[in-house]
Amino acid sequence: MSDQVKALLTSASQNEAGFEFASAKKMYSEITTHFKGSSEADVAQERLCVIDELIREKQVYQRIDENAKKVLTDIGVNIAGNQRLMDILMEADAVNFESETAISLPLKRDYLEACLEKVSRHMPGDPGKNAFGTGATPPFLKRPGKEELRAATKEEFQGIVNMVKAHSDVVKIFSLPVATDKSITGYEAAKCMDDGFKGLKMTAAKSFADDEMVFLKGKDDWLDGTSLITSLAPMDTMVEPFIRSVKAGVNLLLLDLSIAGSSAPGSPEALLTQIHAQVMFMMVMAQTLNPGVPCIHGGIPGVDEAGGDLSYSSKSQPLINAAMARLNQWITKFPSAQSGGSTSLTQVNDQAVLESAQSRDTLRKYGVHILRHAMGALGSLNYFSQEKFIKDCEMERKSMADFANDPAGIWTHPLYFPEDPDAMAGIREIAEKGNPKYADHTLKNVESFMKWEKTIKLKG
Repeated sequence: MSDQVKALLTSASQNEAGFEFASAKKMYSEITTHFKGSSEADVAQERLCVIDELIREKQVYQRIDENAKKVLTDIGVNIAGNQRLMDILMEADAVNFESETAISLPLKRDYLEACLEKVSRHMPGDPGKNAFGTGATPPFLKRPGKEELRAATKEEFQGIVNMVKAHSDVVKIFSLPVATDKSITGYEAAKCMDDGFKGLKMTAAKSFADDEMVFLKGKDDWLDGTSLITSLAPMDTMVEPFIRSVKAGVNLLLLDLSIAGSSAPGSPEALLTQIHAQVMFMMVMAQTLNPGVPCIHGGIPGVDEAGGDLSYSSKSQPLINAAMARLNQWITKFPSAQSGGSTSLTQVNDQAVLESAQSRDTLRKYGVHILRHAMGALGSLNYFSQEKFIKDCEMERKSMADFANDPAGIWTHPLYFPEDPDAMAGIREIAEKGNPKYADHTLKNVESFMKWEKTIKLKG
């Protein structure tokens, strides 16, 4: 009897760890019904208190995934003004010219699905779950005791590489940490990172010369961060760099840094739906040009503050990034990279370090894959500070140890993700008006993130 209930609880927890919550619920219910009074029944009863919320949350992510596909097939992406992209999709017979619902150019559903099927769910050089590190290429290096605003020199960049190497026990992805001046090229910076750090690394190969692209080809421990679409339209300056990276066959980190209410819808569900659609469009373009090229889902949703600027001090920032990670972990199975662990504060002080640690802990609690911008960033990604990087790493060691020793760390925590029945209508309205700032849907959702924070505080 004892062995039977233990085996049943193990199976239930394994199902939950695999995000098969409905199956886990049946097993937990069986344990509480047939093994009353056992310690296993106590555990099962605790899980039953939250399992329905996890089932509901997964259903929301399933809807977001489906609606994101509908954005691409029923609303479309505005590429009519970019002949290069038009020619690629026309030659592939990917556009549905018979659509009666589209605002822009819609994809054929079967073509969309065929391209997504080609995206490998295995990531080369995968650092595993909750892999935190640097990133974002802040434009300025924060120098202790100095107010000057400028990029890093070659010598300063080498010092950063040496510093990251010394803290590689907690840094699991070394994404290009800061912009550099003309004393070092992007290619030279990448080679410097390659020599000093043996884990997963990321750069932006847009600055590479054509013959320098071969450096990244075939390397499992490198990602090329690139982008193509924002606000359901292509960024003209990124079209050729994107195409070049795809054709080079390097590992692509497809980035979308849309901000709620500024460049995308204002509600959490509509925001993720549009971002997911835009990243999938990049996947379609990548698989059209180079079938099988590795693609990592880099949906990085942002939350703004009252003035409309990106706010990494917002408690909603880690929440929405955790939700983006769950969409991929629970539903699509795409390798996924998110953002967090930073702050809007510009000075290295106790509050800045604490805010960053709390952000990382929130993301660790709910579970992410790759987390960029987690160490050293300030001012909502405008600054990189070596001083703060070291303090962040010190805090991260403690947090990792605390989490590893926390029995609750093995369980899935509900995120209480808020539903928006008007998400698709909002995206369509924004597509028609061309700007989320003037959409009724945006105005109706100005408090949606604050309400979510209150729900988490009350229940989570």
